[in-house]
Amino acid sequence: MSRVRRQQKRRPPRALRALLCSAGLATALCAFQAHAQESALRGTFGNGTTLRNTPRGQQALTNTTNQPGAEQAQLQYEPMSSGAVPDTQGEAGSANLFGTVASGGDPFAETPLPAQRSTRASRQRAQQAPVSAERALPEEAVDEATTGTVRVPTIDSTLELPANERAERIGAIEGLRRATDDNPFAATGMRLGSFVLRPSLEQGITATSNASLSTSGSSAVLSETTLRLNAVSDWSRHAATIDAYGILRRSLSGEEIDETEAGINARLDLDLAEEMRGHGEFGYLRRPESASSPVVIEGTASQPIRQTFGGGLGLERDVGKLRFGVTGRVERDVFGDAELSSGGVLSQKERDSILATLTLRGGYEISPALTPFVETEIGRRYYDEEIDSSGFARSSDRLGARAGIELDLGEKLSGEFAAGWLRETFDDERLKPISGPSIDAALAWSPERGTLVNLAANTIIEGTTTAGESGSILHSGRLSLDRQIRADLTANAALGLGYRDYSGSDGYDVIFNAEAGATWWINRYAGLSGRLRHESQKSNLSDRDYDANSVFLGLRLQR
Repeated sequence: MSRVRRQQKRRPPRALRALLCSAGLATALCAFQAHAQESALRGTFGNGTTLRNTPRGQQALTNTTNQPGAEQAQLQYEPMSSGAVPDTQGEAGSANLFGTVASGGDPFAETPLPAQRSTRASRQRAQQAPVSAERALPEEAVDEATTGTVRVPTIDSTLELPANERAERIGAIEGLRRATDDNPFAATGMRLGSFVLRPSLEQGITATSNASLSTSGSSAVLSETTLRLNAVSDWSRHAATIDAYGILRRSLSGEEIDETEAGINARLDLDLAEEMRGHGEFGYLRRPESASSPVVIEGTASQPIRQTFGGGLGLERDVGKLRFGVTGRVERDVFGDAELSSGGVLSQKERDSILATLTLRGGYEISPALTPFVETEIGRRYYDEEIDSSGFARSSDRLGARAGIELDLGEKLSGEFAAGWLRETFDDERLKPISGPSIDAALAWSPERGTLVNLAANTIIEGTTTAGESGSILHSGRLSLDRQIRADLTANAALGLGYRDYSGSDGYDVIFNAEAGATWWINRYAGLSGRLRHESQKSNLSDRDYDANSVFLGLRLQR
C-alpha cells in the first residue's frame, strides 16, 4: 500500500518537464512583446501629436494642437513610460524579438510588410541613391519615410519640396512676352456684324500748275479731302468685299475749282458646290468728265458730270481639268448737262447709253497655278436716243475674242492676262466700224515681303457725237508699286500710259502720268503723307496738249 502511494507521488518524466518549461517560456516572451508594443504606442510628440491604433495594425498621426501654423513636418517622439524603447535603438537592432511582423500582426500572413525600422547602411543607401525631381522628398522627411514608425506625408501634401537645380523655371502667364506684330502701324479696323470695316480720312493741300488739266488751265492751291472705306466679310464659306471712296476739291487760291468725285465697288463670291462657283458685282462712279475726253465741248464753265453704273453675274463650273464660265454684265453711262461760260446749259442726253455683254470662257488646268483659257464676248450698245442731233443711229453690236492665261501662285503671283480683238458695228451704215486689238490684265506680284506690284490694263470703245465720226478706241495700263520701307514708313509709285486711236482718221492721243509718294505713320491711327504727280497729254490734233505738275501734303487718319 505504501509502495503504491510512493509510486503515485513520483515526479513526471524528464521529457514532459522539458516540454512544459518550453511552453511557459514562450508564453512569457509573447506577453513581454505585447506589453512592449503597448507601451511604445502610449507616447506623445512634442508638438501635440499622438499615435493611435488603426485597423489591421496601421499607425496614423492625430494632431491635437489647435494653434494655427503648427508645424507637422518635424516630429519629436517622447515616450510616456521609461520602459519604452527609443527610436534611436533601431539603428543598432530591431526591437521585435521575432524579426518581421506580418500585416495586421499575424505572423502567418502570406504578404509580409517591409521592416518597420531600417539600419544605418540602408538609410545611407537611400540618401545616396539618385532621386528624380518628381518624387524627391524633403530631407527632414527621409527618416520618417525609412523608419516606418509614422505615416509620411505624400508628395501632394503641404510640405515644401526642394526644387531641382536643373529644372527650368517657367514665368507667370502675366509676364509672358506677347507675339510680335508684323505690321504694328496697320489699320486694325472695326467690326460691324460679320464685316470688318477699315475707314480712312486724308486731308491736305495741293499746289498744282494746271488745276483744270486742260490746254488753258492755270495754277491753283486746292484743299483736298479724301474719304475711303474698305469692308471685308468674315464668313467661313463665301466672301464679300466693298470699296468706296469720295474726293472733294476746293480752290483756296488761283483757278476756281469745285469738284466732287465718288465711287463704290462691291463683289460677292459664292461657293455653290464643290465644283461650282458664282460671283456678282456692282459698281458706281461719279466724277467730272476728264479733260482728255475725246468729246470736247467749247465754252464750258466746268467739266460736266459723268455717272457710270455697272453690274454683273457669273457662274463657273469645273469638269475634271476643264474650266467653264459664263458672265453677263450691264453698264450704263449718264452724262450731265454742261454749263456754258455764257450762262446757258447744253444737254448731253444723246450720249447716254447702255452696254450689255455676255462672255463665255473655257480653259484647261495644266497645274493648280497655271490655267490657259479662251473667251468670246458678244453684246450690244443701246443709245437712249436712237437718232442723235446729227441724224446718225449710233447703237451698235459688239463682238470680241481673247486668249489668255490665269495664274495662281498664292501671295507671290496671282491674276490673269489676256489679249485679243474687239469690234463694234453701228446700225448706221454711214459710220465706220470701230475695231482693234484689245488687252485685259489684272496681276498682283509680291517679289518679297512688304512689296506689292500691281498691273492693270484694259481696252474700251468710246463713242462720240461729232457728225460723221464713229468714235475712238482707248488702250490704257497702269503699273503701281507699294513698298513698306520700315514699320512706320511706306512708299508708293505708279506709272500710267494710254493710247487713243480715232476711228476713221489718223488722229491719236498719248496720255502719260507718273506719281510718287510716301506716308510716315506717327502711330497706328495717324500719319503724314505727301506725293508728287505729273500728268501730260500729247496729240496730233489741235488744242489737245496739256501738262500738269502738282505736290500734295496732308494728314491721314485711319481706323
